Amino acid sequence: MGIDLLKGAYDLHVHSGPDVANRKLDDFEMAERLSKIGMKGYGIKSHYFCTAERARLVNKLYPDFHPIGAIALNNSVGGINPLAVELAARDGAKIVWMPTVDSTNEQDYFKKGNHKKLPFWAKLQKELMDQGKVQSSISILEGDQLIKEAYDVLDIIKNHNIILATGHLGKEETFVLVKAASDMGIKKIILTHPNFPSTRYTKEEQKELASLGAYMEFCFTTPHSGKTTWEEVYEEIRFVGAEKCILSTDLGQPTALYPDEGLQMFVNNLLENGFSEDEIRQMTVKNTTFLVEG
Repeated sequence: MGIDLLKGAYDLHVHSGPDVANRKLDDFEMAERLSKIGMKGYGIKSHYFCTAERARLVNKLYPDFHPIGAIALNNSVGGINPLAVELAARDGAKIVWMPTVDSTNEQDYFKKGNHKKLPFWAKLQKELMDQGKVQSSISILEGDQLIKEAYDVLDIIKNHNIILATGHLGKEETFVLVKAASDMGIKKIILTHPNFPSTRYTKEEQKELASLGAYMEFCFTTPHSGKTTWEEVYEEIRFVGAEKCILSTDLGQPTALYPDEGLQMFVNNLLENGFSEDEIRQMTVKNTTFLVEG
């Protein structure tokens, strides 16, 4: 039904393999599936490693397809590590996620026992903690100011014209970061799943961040897994406006739908709930294309 609205689209948040965690499909299978439905590419997300090399290998086999390499600034790459970001960018990475599983915000949420079912990364984190192998959690603030390394990372993002994604930072960190990025003239900013339990923003907060230049990333898995409701997703997209939203899946888990299936279901849900084809195409194709190619 909504498959035509995915032609030329990017899904900028996919957990494909190979990775530390077991995944439903690897990068080659992902490229094959998305190519068949006319999508342009996808963002390869690992919480632990830079994925630029993987993207380049996939592109060699699928030269007309555009997998997107990325890096998440967790402890496995040295945290807020400007050198890791510089080298990732030189290797072709186009997305820099601020800390996710190792962010102070996510760790505090995890330690409070808020997860009803432990995700893979939390199980791994617990195992590493028990073995004494986990480093401290990561914050990008000292007091109410960004640390120097965070500014250095923003400089690299601007110089290479790549995407800043907020990861699992806390609200205070995110507002300071997005304001600083906006002041520096960074145009490609994604607020990572703003309705996820540990990174939940009100629709008013989302609109404020959008006014600073951030795109709200609505991920299929968040409502599909019951972490928020579909009705809240529709309300938040309408409140922020399609021109400042993108649709992603956050899929790749072994027991979940295939990412392309999830994205098609997402589009169909929007069509059935009053969203126009133009609004959906804005979020699936136009906004993601600007973020990747602009």
